[in-house]
Amino acid sequence: MNAVRPLHELVAATHSPFHADGSIAPEIVPVQAAFLASNGIRTVFITGTTGESHSLTREERIALYRAWAQAGPAQGLTVIAHVGANSIEDAKAFVRAARELQFAAVAALAPSYFKPGDMSALVEWCSAIAREAPDLPFYYYEIPVFTGVSLPVERFLVEAPPRIPNLAGVKFSNPDLVSYRRCLDVGAGQFDLPWGVDEALLGALATGARGGVGSTYNWAPRLSMDLMSAFAAGRFEEARRLQSVSIAIVDAISATGFMGTSKALMARLGTPVGPARAPPYNPTQQQVDALLVRLHTLGLEHWGARPQL
Repeated sequence: MNAVRPLHELVAATHSPFHADGSIAPEIVPVQAAFLASNGIRTVFITGTTGESHSLTREERIALYRAWAQAGPAQGLTVIAHVGANSIEDAKAFVRAARELQFAAVAALAPSYFKPGDMSALVEWCSAIAREAPDLPFYYYEIPVFTGVSLPVERFLVEAPPRIPNLAGVKFSNPDLVSYRRCLDVGAGQFDLPWGVDEALLGALATGARGGVGSTYNWAPRLSMDLMSAFAAGRFEEARRLQSVSIAIVDAISATGFMGTSKALMARLGTPVGPARAPPYNPTQQQVDALLVRLHTLGLEHWGARPQL
């Protein structure tokens, strides 16, 4: 299996860019890549939850893969592709494309319609995907709020390795810190366990996290980088203050629908990723204007994001 650099850093979960009419806009990917690289991001996680993966066709996702395969390396970015889908055949096609395009790793969440009923079924689902590219590191993507699958991840880390030799770890987008600590204990340093709930990054660091994958790292990566630095230096009051700012920013964006509003924010930052694809809500211009005033009071500009007011 090819080695993948442990995700002991902040990884941006990127948006999938659309035109105003809802069609994909892969020509925007180089703009995204340049913006992220200029703000200190080294690794991107594409076509995941933030990338509206289940709202994309197979052809659209692979078109975005191709765009990132060019734009990512051109900006020095490592690219990890989400390959999960409700159709196992789609997922297999995605992982084969990721291997062909020489991405660093892949990740897959559990199917969310016909769900695996037990751990054996979940492991077999992931194994069927991972063995399409046995030399490509594979991450299980744990996000029960969207998949509805709440099987114990620490058991997955025990049962999966014999059937998934290329298992690299788990993208843990689950706020359950007790489960996360169990995974760290079971993994005993063998697996990479990047944290995926940006608003609880500080708690995860205290529990043992070394890095994270998230959407807020698109527009305010330096906020969380500063939080991590403060925690590492033992400046816990400062780390708590920065976490509170992060929570306030997420709350402000979520007030008018997180997906559509976060994409509107990216447009004001000079990266026109377009609207969210239905059914998520897209804010009005007046709502975006009000949001930017609020974000200005929170000091968003101090962490690399300078929106056009």
